[in-house]
Amino acid sequence: MTTDRRMWGIHTPIQNDSLFLHDNVLTLGWSEMGDLSGISASREAFREKYTSTYPDSKKGNISTNTGTLYRFVHEIQVGDYVVFPSKSDRMINIGVVEGEYSFCSGSEYAQRRKVKWLRHLPRTAFSQGALYEIGSFLAVFAIKNYTDEFLAALDKGFKTPQEEDESIAATAEEIIESTKDFILKEVSRQLKGYDLEEFVADLLRAMGYRATVSQHGGDRGVDITAYKDELPPRILVQVKSQDGDIKETTIQSLKGAMREGDYGLFVTLSDYTKNAKKYLDATPIIRGINGSELVELVLKYYDQLSEKYQKMIPLKMVYIPVARDTESE
Repeated sequence: MTTDRRMWGIHTPIQNDSLFLHDNVLTLGWSEMGDLSGISASREAFREKYTSTYPDSKKGNISTNTGTLYRFVHEIQVGDYVVFPSKSDRMINIGVVEGEYSFCSGSEYAQRRKVKWLRHLPRTAFSQGALYEIGSFLAVFAIKNYTDEFLAALDKGFKTPQEEDESIAATAEEIIESTKDFILKEVSRQLKGYDLEEFVADLLRAMGYRATVSQHGGDRGVDITAYKDELPPRILVQVKSQDGDIKETTIQSLKGAMREGDYGLFVTLSDYTKNAKKYLDATPIIRGINGSELVELVLKYYDQLSEKYQKMIPLKMVYIPVARDTESE
């Protein structure tokens, strides 16, 4: 593929599949924006128009949708390739952009470009990695990693690979890592200070502990007291939502609140300094949990969390393909 012919992915609601494929057009909504060709060719100008048209739109939606509209009008060029995964028939449709941007007045999906479809292939013809890349949540996005595979599919002699898909392991790892990133971001964004203490207490209950949150401002820095059952040992928990890594002196303050026979648990969304990690290694009665380890526990005990936190961190149980374990065969 030459450098001046880029490849784009595009998504549309299932009811638009027929419009895309039978009318040979790419469409976007946001018809209230009017004819986008009248807006100056800058993202800032598109942003100003979008915010004035949709004043109640959330900040994240403004950035995402502004980028999508600008990309559709100004970055996509005639001659660029486009990949469209249709939902109604689960096909991958590959075409080439034939027309400049146009506005179709009176249509809900008024932002349009003409396209010529070159091939329609089943999803099973492509590697898992390629399918994952075109599974972007964006309406319009650049395809960068699997352009060669989609271009090869335009060849009449293209055949679905019969060997095991080597991209499966990498794809599964990407899905797992993006899920972990989502959890940590949502916890960091929505839960600060006392709210994070309540969340950690709920997680401990999901793990089978009896956890009580301390009164705000009391108990000498101990945020949660937990027991595995009615009997000792007692577990004193300190929770920190700060961005910086936890220092050794901060952990020592938890140690100072512990009595003989107590265990300590320190929970942070960030990590620990080098000296703090050494201190934890030398103090086995205190366990430190960083942000990554907290996410692992959330994933493990998610179905036992209270409904409040499941709604706050919405996840869906799915099965994903993983690499075959050849050593056990």
